[in-house]
Amino acid sequence: MRENPLVLHVLGARPNFVKAAPVVRALGELGVRQGIIHTGQHYDALMSDVFFADLGLPEPVANLGVGSGSHAKQTAALLVGLEEVVEEHEPDLVVVYGDVNSTLAAILVCAKLGVRTAHVEAGLRSYDRGMPEEVNRVVTDALADLLFATSPEALSYLASEGVPPSKVHLVGNPMIDSLFSALPALDPAPIVARLGLPARYAVATLHRPANVDTAEAARELVDAVLEVSRQVPIVVPIHPRGKVRLAQAGLVDGETVKVVDPLGYVDFLSLVRGAALVVTDSGGVQEETTMLGVPCLTVRPNTERPITITHGTNRLVTPALLPAAAEKALADGAATPAGELPVLWDGKAGPRIATVIAAWLKGDNLAPASQGKRPE
Repeated sequence: MRENPLVLHVLGARPNFVKAAPVVRALGELGVRQGIIHTGQHYDALMSDVFFADLGLPEPVANLGVGSGSHAKQTAALLVGLEEVVEEHEPDLVVVYGDVNSTLAAILVCAKLGVRTAHVEAGLRSYDRGMPEEVNRVVTDALADLLFATSPEALSYLASEGVPPSKVHLVGNPMIDSLFSALPALDPAPIVARLGLPARYAVATLHRPANVDTAEAARELVDAVLEVSRQVPIVVPIHPRGKVRLAQAGLVDGETVKVVDPLGYVDFLSLVRGAALVVTDSGGVQEETTMLGVPCLTVRPNTERPITITHGTNRLVTPALLPAAAEKALADGAATPAGELPVLWDGKAGPRIATVIAAWLKGDNLAPASQGKRPE
């Protein structure tokens, strides 16, 4: 290892920025030299640039600007762009986050170039290979050198796939670190007033391929959302992915539906904090609503985050069952988590990850959490 090793973080989409910010900050406090590669997978300024400001992330050392496209086209562009940047900077470790195409491309590039890698949010599984994200998770975990798990069940999933325990560390959830840091700034009143919303409202975020990539699925989902909007007004920060398809299916501004551009991190979570209900198909939002105690209905047949159901406020629903589930959630009022918050969701995941990485860069062997030692 070099005397002054370099760590690069590959970020491509909103959830990546949120998870990376506590890790980048903690590594900086330990004096580790680092940089960010922004792949531009989320190319809309409201889905990426604003998050750098909201989360205090430094300017990237490279911005690939790959934009949208099919999985093959986007991943191909990522492979070419990331290979050039990694070869130029010669990092000692590349850290990837979550399950987006940028993560998959980075792990493949580094495996071919012989560059060591770390995966933050390792071991999440929906066991649905029809989800592109599930394929990305499995491949990433198989190739990473360090795996940072956010929840205990991830340890057993990784063990069942033959991942050596020596690679795995249970560290908690850095997305929750960012939420802890942002809590004092999360005031619903300004964003509610700016959007002209009533005191009681719901929020919907919908972008998963299974929900928006076909006209039939989009229509079924939109019909359900419109039915919910007859119970409570809904604001929909629209994701660029699926925007046209959802609009064609009827998700447009109306008396009880407000479609808005993507929101920054603080604005979006302020909106969620004040909501009577959240309807989503996002993994990260399931975690954020669990932490905020907001009722969440996830329009998916499965989740890679079952802990948000067992310890949180989340419930899986089909589009057909969404209106009835919303009616019940609204009648029940403010949600409370099913039990204590998940283990290590304490706002200290970033420092735990940074401690492991810094020690690894020095060549120290740390006892992994999967062998019974929980990080302090």
